[in-house]
Amino acid sequence: MMESKVRKVGNSAVMTLTSEMLAILDVKEGDALFVVRGDDGTLKVMAHDPEVAAALAAAEIVMDENRDMLAALA
Repeated sequence: MMESKVRKVGNSAVMTLTSEMLAILDVKEGDALFVVRGDDGTLKVMAHDPEVAAALAAAEIVMDENRDMLAALA
């Protein structure tokens, strides 16, 4: 387990990523990260993956086109 502090910068709260965390994520300053919330309240931080972003964008288009049917199925 790794620990990081949350600090205030302007009107935002930021979490500092150590060089070890950046290496594990294989990211550098300026890269995009995704944070996903699990059903149990945990957070998962992931490096940007263009294939995932493209798949999510395609899924959003399909969901928008089929909003009424998906609502009926929910």
